[in-house]
Amino acid sequence: MAAESVAEGPKGPDGGGEWHPSGGGPYRRLVRQWEQLGSRSGMLLAGLWLLALALTVRQAAAVLRLPQDERFVDLFTWIGDNGVLRVHGSLYDSETPFTGTPFAGLVLKPLTRAAEQGLGVAWTFGTLLLVVALGVVAARALPGPVSRRTALFAVPGALSLLVLSVPVRNTFHLGQTSVLPVLLVLVGWLLGREPEQPGQLGQQGQRAQLGQPGRLGQRELRAQARRYGALVGRFGGGAGGVLIGVAGALQPATLLFVPLLWLTGRRRAAVLGGGTFLICTLATWAAMPDDSWTYWVHHVAGVGLGDAADATANQSLHGALLRAGLRGVPEAVLLAVLMAAVSCLALLRAVRYARDGQLLLAAAVVGCAAVVASPMAWQHQQLWVLLAVVGRVGRRTGDRLVWPVFVVLVMTLDGTALVPKVAAFAMLGENAVLLAALLGACAVPFLTRDSAGWSQPQHSGPLSRPNLMLELLLIRVGYWAYSYVRGHAPDSRSLAEGHGDQILTAESFLHIDIEHSLNKLAARTEWLRDACDTYYTTFHFLVPITLLAFLYMRRVPQYRAARTALSFATLLGLVGFWLYPLAPPRLMPGLGYIDTAHGPQDLSNPDFGALTQLSNQYAAMPSLHVGWSLWCAIVVFFLTRNRWLRALGALYPLMTTFVVMATANHYLLDAVGGVVVVAAGFLGQRWLARMRGVGEAAAQTAGDGPTAGEGPTAGRGPAAGESSKPGAEEPVTPGAESPVSSRGAQP
Repeated sequence: MAAESVAEGPKGPDGGGEWHPSGGGPYRRLVRQWEQLGSRSGMLLAGLWLLALALTVRQAAAVLRLPQDERFVDLFTWIGDNGVLRVHGSLYDSETPFTGTPFAGLVLKPLTRAAEQGLGVAWTFGTLLLVVALGVVAARALPGPVSRRTALFAVPGALSLLVLSVPVRNTFHLGQTSVLPVLLVLVGWLLGREPEQPGQLGQQGQRAQLGQPGRLGQRELRAQARRYGALVGRFGGGAGGVLIGVAGALQPATLLFVPLLWLTGRRRAAVLGGGTFLICTLATWAAMPDDSWTYWVHHVAGVGLGDAADATANQSLHGALLRAGLRGVPEAVLLAVLMAAVSCLALLRAVRYARDGQLLLAAAVVGCAAVVASPMAWQHQQLWVLLAVVGRVGRRTGDRLVWPVFVVLVMTLDGTALVPKVAAFAMLGENAVLLAALLGACAVPFLTRDSAGWSQPQHSGPLSRPNLMLELLLIRVGYWAYSYVRGHAPDSRSLAEGHGDQILTAESFLHIDIEHSLNKLAARTEWLRDACDTYYTTFHFLVPITLLAFLYMRRVPQYRAARTALSFATLLGLVGFWLYPLAPPRLMPGLGYIDTAHGPQDLSNPDFGALTQLSNQYAAMPSLHVGWSLWCAIVVFFLTRNRWLRALGALYPLMTTFVVMATANHYLLDAVGGVVVVAAGFLGQRWLARMRGVGEAAAQTAGDGPTAGEGPTAGRGPAAGESSKPGAEEPVTPGAESPVSSRGAQP
């Protein structure tokens, strides 16, 4: 396993930056690392550990609180009173056949004697231990040099991501064993590798390790690496091959790591891995010949066992081709060609990254290929894709976030949350995990450690345009979260109508209850009613999206600030929907309001017909129609000095306020709530800009800021807040990231 090194400051017992086998043990090293963190970093680290602990406890509780017959669906189907592993007969001929290999069935058979209530607790905590072990191994396998902060934050971050991921959650729910093969392969792959030597890191890595006084010399490091590598290679190399062979007997797709061992020069481990797989399989064949024939020959390594192979949960190439309509010989031939191409390309890429010292990334690349090439890749078998998050892509700090954010979202959310609800994008949503696995295995150009920008990517300053793919991805996921929270907010009819009475009473006391008059005016004036209905359903999304697109293309600094303010405002609006469900005027019984857009509602029906089945109709306070329109007006005001455009922008929220009341969708106080959340959104944006400015100033004071000619704005024009030519106007609003500026440019 690659030795872990730290690139920041004196941290080892010798004042050096490398984590050596000696030096007080891992616990004392961890304590010293923690003590050298600042107060803010220490609080963040403690918070991350608490988050990881809370997520782990929540996952265990979510499983254990389920009734016995709903917990570990697959496990108790196999080992229960009538399970295929308990009764005599074939594993694969019952109504609920076993889906694992015969070797896995042979291993699980002893558990049938303990298939009682206590097994659920033991199995849950056993799976938790496997997940924790996998997170620790993955965090310790990060390629060096690793900064002090990264080394401390890696383990809780990895545990949080693992527990949140769909494969781990599915493993807990079903009672599967899919975490074990991944852990066996990862440990086996990391065993027997020599620790990094200074010459393997390239010039940047050597400077990071050896550039400070008090470090061990390059010759001493190499000598120590050779001694340690010889010891580990003698005892660990063979053990690593055995572990990979056992994992292959449990999950055949992981046998793709055997040729990886061979291609990286670990031929003894490759032979032992293949031999271990054959021994386990042949021993099982001798003990269970009929089941072995059924699995390996009749079902061709388990194809067709369990759910239908064309189910969306099967994220392999085989499943995708079946969902595309291919069947029979054409599908088999095309599948064989694609599997061979993906496997070969992934192995070539993995060998390159392994020789570069990125062992975890090499394992993730081959694991992604295993997911793609496996005939059946169910959710609990897709954990390899999450490990590909360690790959570094892009030379700018803003671009670095695209790949990890994409992988995390794919592995924690349903694929349909990542794409719009449009038929043309449906296939992408259904095959999101497969797409991520293909990209990780074959396409994404991960950086090598001697590449420019590996450890010091170009800073994406406030004048640089954000990555478009990342922006679109976050906007889509943000809208999905908005729809999800709105749809799952409390929707008790009595509570919402009670809040409606409170709003009407307050407006009556203030003499601002004008909704009923405006609603009657729109209802009896046909052209006004049609105009209000069209306005309400059209402009709410069209105008903000148009403004955001213009800002992104023509006013990048203003785009960043405006987008952040809108995000804060929308988040606060979701909090309001959750805390204060409110029946809009059109759903208040007996008050005579008319729903001009959807027609009369049968208020005697608890579901109000088909309307409330589409979304939560009680998400009315605050009015984001009014809030977003006010945001548009503020953006237009600071974007241009043209009086007519400013007047049109100011008219937009006033017209929106009139429309939402005329259509009986909101009260006037809802509009006030929209104004409040937008004002708070801009205040939050200004606070974030100040905090960012303070952080950058502190970094520059400490000597970590950009030097002359190397800063984020080098070669890209003036810095934020500076004039590009004499006489240019300053932004109207001060701050590191003002919402928008008034430079006289007109949209």
